[in-house]
Amino acid sequence: MTVYLVGAGPGDPGLLTVRGRELLGRCDALVYDRLADPRIVALAPASAKRVYAGKQPDRHALTQDQINALLVELAGRHSCVVRLKGGDPFVFGRGGEEAQVLAQAGIDWEVVPGISSAYAVPAYAGIPVTQRGVAAQFTVVTGHEDPTKPESDLDWASLASTPGTLVFLMGVRALRANAARLIEQGMPGETPAAVISHGTRPGQRTVVAALSGIAEAAADLPAPAITLVGAVASLREQLAWYERRPLFGLRVVVTRARAQASGLAARLSELGAEVVEAPGISIEPLEFQPPDLASYDVVCLTSANGVGRLLAGDVRALHGVTVAAVGRATADALAARGIVADVVPQQAVSDALPDALGEVGGKRVLVATAEGARTALPDELRARGAAVDVLHLYRTLREPVDREAVVASDLVTFTSSSTVENVLGALPPADLTAIRAVSIGPVTSGSLRAFGVEPLVEADPHDVEGLVAAVLRAAAIESDPR
Repeated sequence: MTVYLVGAGPGDPGLLTVRGRELLGRCDALVYDRLADPRIVALAPASAKRVYAGKQPDRHALTQDQINALLVELAGRHSCVVRLKGGDPFVFGRGGEEAQVLAQAGIDWEVVPGISSAYAVPAYAGIPVTQRGVAAQFTVVTGHEDPTKPESDLDWASLASTPGTLVFLMGVRALRANAARLIEQGMPGETPAAVISHGTRPGQRTVVAALSGIAEAAADLPAPAITLVGAVASLREQLAWYERRPLFGLRVVVTRARAQASGLAARLSELGAEVVEAPGISIEPLEFQPPDLASYDVVCLTSANGVGRLLAGDVRALHGVTVAAVGRATADALAARGIVADVVPQQAVSDALPDALGEVGGKRVLVATAEGARTALPDELRARGAAVDVLHLYRTLREPVDREAVVASDLVTFTSSSTVENVLGALPPADLTAIRAVSIGPVTSGSLRAFGVEPLVEADPHDVEGLVAAVLRAAAIESDPR
């Protein structure tokens, strides 16, 4: 049995270490802080015991003594316990205290360092903590001392005269007092300073001002926040990047099935969006008798899901068979299995496939698709003289819809008619007027219009990359003051 003190990093799940991710993925008990991003907490197995141990200045879920005792108790009942702490466990994280308790109890423990907010948060704000010719060193200081102590443990005179950059972790409530102490001890009031709230997260906000006015300038910034004092703060105007990304500040809902949402969510996050996953559907595989693919002249696949289900085994039976894919995503799923689609219509809709296939009279055609899918494709192929078999590989199921998340968003992406029907069908009619929809293609757009929702933008091409580009166009429309 081992307890792992794992640093979660400053907030952005992408900054979690490889070792931290690996341990989270196999732990059977998890104790986590309030600064741990929910997306990081979700990496633990569903079966793992989860205990919230978050602390706020005026409210603690568990005291430190209770947390220490809990870690000892869990270590006696579980083989892999992860103690997930914001930032780095040994940088103002009280990880050392927890390690001492574990050592005294004879429990094996390891520390997994995390990326500290002391330098990561300024980096996301466009402020390097060191810069040649500007700051040759930086000093990390707690911004919030124990209020019950009769006097400060910090040497404010030394801090005021220390060259380079001062980084105060936490301490939003003490900002005015801390700035005043530095000025009283001789630091010029015009020294540049910055406060960065919710650093590395979609809600990041940054204020830069002179030290003498930073408390007033940052008065409305919520915790958690760090304060940086030094000449490097003036570099933000030139080096800011995170908050200048094209989708920064926008909340975008991804309604795609959870298993498929990661690629779209990741691309939108990279562009600065706060992504909310509200899957309107889930995918349920169906049992089916594997067909003799070699007996068909044409095999049509209408989705990447279908590719994974139909071609999970030996694909050599497709030799000499025309393989048709609806959309680039389906073609890419085939390519991942070493199969180059022979036919991919320019429009990523099944209605376009018959024309792309050309003459099909007298041919045997297999259409591999979802249960309940539109019948336009097999109907048209039969009308053109083909002998068509339809194979249902999976079905889409309705997922509970987070109404508040959908309605409160800036944009909602829809990737299929089933996501439209399941998401919008779960909302009261009055909520539909608030939906700013981005559609992946014409069939999905038609489903939106059936609910009285006109898509703000329709993707072209009708795939994930096209949808991302459509979200960018929609964001430009929404931000246009005209």
